[in-house]
Amino acid sequence: MTKWEYATVPLLVHATKQILDTWGEDGWELVQVVPGPNAEQLVAYLKREKQA
Repeated sequence: MTKWEYATVPLLVHATKQILDTWGEDGWELVQVVPGPNAEQLVAYLKREKQA
């Protein structure tokens, strides 16, 4: 059975692509983006397969 690990990452609106690209290069897949605590921020939920 596949096991997953998860991360929540704050995203700044003006740097969203750069932040997601950095996490993507480390093998993380974007699951969802939701509004953050203020208008300048979003929160990304990411997952990747857990290494044995």
